[in-house]
Amino acid sequence: MNVAGFTNNDFDVFTIDGLEPRMDALKSQIRPKLESLGDHFASDLSVLTGNEMFYHVAKHARRTVNPPNDTWVAFAPDKRGYKKHPHFQIGLWESHVFIWFAVIYEAPNKNQIGSSLERNVQKLRQSIPRDFVWSDDHTKPGAVKMSDLTDNELLHFFERLQTVKKAEILCGYHIPREEAVHLTGEELVNKVNEVFVKLVPLYELI
Repeated sequence: MNVAGFTNNDFDVFTIDGLEPRMDALKSQIRPKLESLGDHFASDLSVLTGNEMFYHVAKHARRTVNPPNDTWVAFAPDKRGYKKHPHFQIGLWESHVFIWFAVIYEAPNKNQIGSSLERNVQKLRQSIPRDFVWSDDHTKPGAVKMSDLTDNELLHFFERLQTVKKAEILCGYHIPREEAVHLTGEELVNKVNEVFVKLVPLYELI
């Protein structure tokens, strides 16, 4: 298994000033690791979901001024892209590694997805571990632990997905930087796999 863990130098890339210098460091340091994670988990997720999955490493191509504050590899059953589909992600901010199941604002069927989630709050409460986290905005690093959310707060997330054009929903797990830098490549892969196994029922649900 040719997957490397993340180091402090990888997280420090997000402190580099300027678009070009940060992008150069992203491409040379982090992108090869995301490529190897993508290659590994595309086949794993294909088996777990029953759909052929393709990986897409973030290119940040639309950026012209502001350097990216996070980066990722995403997995979806579409060779051409992932943003319109419910998808999986592995990536990092300066503060943590994230492992997500995500429905972001480009998804065309958010109304049906939100409705399905709304009907299954109790099922989600039982299947999603308490230390997993939820977010409604993939552009921000913060998230709320499942154990800290009431059913009404979860319902609010799902209702918002149906009514607000820019609304999103993400569920997954954060590995704090301090913990992530001590994980070997194998340990990282095992942790990501553990999380994806727990998130697949959410993917199947919607």
